[in-house]
Amino acid sequence: MFARLTPLVKNLLILNIGIALVQMFFRWDLGQYFGLYYISAPEFKPYQFITYMFLHSTAGLMHLFGNMFALFIFGPLLEQFLGPKKFLILYMITGIGAGLFYTGVNYIEVKAVQRDVQAYVSNPSADEFNRLLIEHGSNLNPAIYDFVDQYSRNEENARLKAQSVQYAQQLYELYGQYNMVGASGAVFGILAAFALFFPNTELFLLFIPFPIKAKYLVSVYILYELYAEFQRAPGDNVAHLAHIGGALIAYVIVRIWKKQRGNFY
Repeated sequence: MFARLTPLVKNLLILNIGIALVQMFFRWDLGQYFGLYYISAPEFKPYQFITYMFLHSTAGLMHLFGNMFALFIFGPLLEQFLGPKKFLILYMITGIGAGLFYTGVNYIEVKAVQRDVQAYVSNPSADEFNRLLIEHGSNLNPAIYDFVDQYSRNEENARLKAQSVQYAQQLYELYGQYNMVGASGAVFGILAAFALFFPNTELFLLFIPFPIKAKYLVSVYILYELYAEFQRAPGDNVAHLAHIGGALIAYVIVRIWKKQRGNFY
């Protein structure tokens, strides 16, 4: 199996899997220091735009397995085609770019949360609290809705009103508590580049009982990421925007390289 691996893909697999095994063996959460935090959080450091993409959640193996399996399947042919230098450039730029893309969109979203929270704090009411949760409360514990029911029935209760203000302020504070980890942005860059360079390559997948061309598979996958981002299910903590960002940046890079075709090959 490893004979078909190209050197850079093999080293990336070893690096990502090795770091995950070290975390699990020693029970270290390196994401606390090297995961990508919200840009205004006290824990944020610029180097996290690089380090986050070599870490994976150790709560389960599917996050690591999914990324490494995609890299194992699509990476070698792309490395052979591009050469190790351009493949590494593609991997790093899409990974870093995905982090920047996610951070930029997240910053805009958090500013909207901050604005709405400030508006609520200045004029709290049960209806406005419910609206605030509908728009921004997906990361809160679902038990909060028991409080919503109690607050709606006793809107003039000073204790409940003060507690609602505390909950509202937590909405903004939550964005500084979470960090993003994973190679998904870079891997989506690899997937997108593969589909752009080899659009008609037919792939056989275990969960699809017929061959499917790379351009269709990757397009459907990206559309799903868009759907999952805008119709986010409760408890979904996947950074879909980072996936989309990695694919978009790969598209730009491939377009530039194709225009430089005379120097590319």
